[in-house]
Amino acid sequence: MIETPAVRASVALRENAAGDDRAEAKTPRRCKRSVGSLSILAVAVVVLLALAAGLARRLLPAVSVLDGDLRRGAAGVIFATSYLALAVGRVPGLRIDRAGIALVGAALMVASGALPLDEAYKAVHLDTITLLLGMMIVVANLRLSGFFAAVNAWVVRRAHHPFLLLVAISAVSGVFSAFLVNDAICLVLAPLVLELTVAAGRKPLPYLLAVAMASNIGSTATITGNPQNIMIGSFSHIPYAQFARALAPIALVGLGLTVALIGLVHRDEFASGDKLEATTPRIRFNHVLAWRALLATAMMVGLFFAGQSPAKAAIILGSLLLLTRRVKSARIYAEIDWTLLLMFAGLFIIVAGTKHALLTKDVIAAVGQLHLDQTPVLSAVTAVLSNLVSNVPAVLVIRPFVEPLKNHDTAWLVIAMASTLAGNFTILGSIANLIVVQKAAGHGITITFWDYFKVGAPLTLLTLLIGTLWLWH
Repeated sequence: MIETPAVRASVALRENAAGDDRAEAKTPRRCKRSVGSLSILAVAVVVLLALAAGLARRLLPAVSVLDGDLRRGAAGVIFATSYLALAVGRVPGLRIDRAGIALVGAALMVASGALPLDEAYKAVHLDTITLLLGMMIVVANLRLSGFFAAVNAWVVRRAHHPFLLLVAISAVSGVFSAFLVNDAICLVLAPLVLELTVAAGRKPLPYLLAVAMASNIGSTATITGNPQNIMIGSFSHIPYAQFARALAPIALVGLGLTVALIGLVHRDEFASGDKLEATTPRIRFNHVLAWRALLATAMMVGLFFAGQSPAKAAIILGSLLLLTRRVKSARIYAEIDWTLLLMFAGLFIIVAGTKHALLTKDVIAAVGQLHLDQTPVLSAVTAVLSNLVSNVPAVLVIRPFVEPLKNHDTAWLVIAMASTLAGNFTILGSIANLIVVQKAAGHGITITFWDYFKVGAPLTLLTLLIGTLWLWH
């Protein structure tokens, strides 16, 4: 082939284009490396600041003012960076998760001297940890028995139309989440709903949205519905029945709105008159294990409404379920979300350290000028904060400012309502949402930010409005 100027130009263009493609491919990697390097540098600075604050008292005992300022500064930096990392869910450049972030933040609070070690032990609210652990053991027994799969099969046999299936899934997700912690319910229901909808030849998306959104809304109803409500129940000492009387009506209306909005946005899925045809898979159902777990659940809920300590009832009945020949204890332990318990312990210490070092009477009085005693204001602040840093950390941040309020019980009910309903605003609003998204991705189903937002945003605004008006009057 004769190499003419035109040929040389063409070859040069192809080489330049190939070079551009390689450069474009390298650019994101370079950006990621840069961000990772910067974040690692920031972590190193925070760690060094915490250690310097902790050593200042020994190295500079005479300069008490500098020591105090350094400790307060370290506490503020540790709090801010920990909450930022928790909101993002990771630290670029490191393979650490939310539980690890909370643990490191707690350790740095102690290392900096912002919180003595004995005070850190006291900061961990064992009532909350105990109740969560007991609930997880009960839910693990129900799942391993095949109970949830049996309920799923029962729904399939009776829902003969796609819209009826949507109603049934929303009801099951919402009701179970009210009593058995919504994160655990989403973990169980999402794969079952995926399997069911794919077998029936339906689009899984609207039904998966129903699992997540109904779970969030249903969990509003009781103290045991979600982790933040469990904390609020432990902090406020509001009786279980009183809590349910105040918030269950909001959850009931919210479930209706969930079905209506999903049906409206995904009307193509439900407009046809097609009958639902799906074969139910064979279920491995252990009758003895299921009846024991159901009996324990019924007794537990009964004790809650009777006024017994939820933590006491849950851990006693949960531990008794371990006395079985049907399933090894190790299988039950494998079902427990130990990382969630660790994250809670770390968060308690981070917030206690911040309160100990930074929250003076003047700061609390200044925040009081925001009129948090007004239900609409407290609801709005809680909802916004929950979407910035997630609902559990938000509740811990607000806690010091609730204690001085006159109407203590109503304030906690508003926080429980707003922090939970705010979780439906975006796909990142709650752990339950992320569980459903991750389970869907594992089956090749993508739920985008917009897929969730176009239903979740209006649903959140409507339910927050209804909940605020209900508790305000």
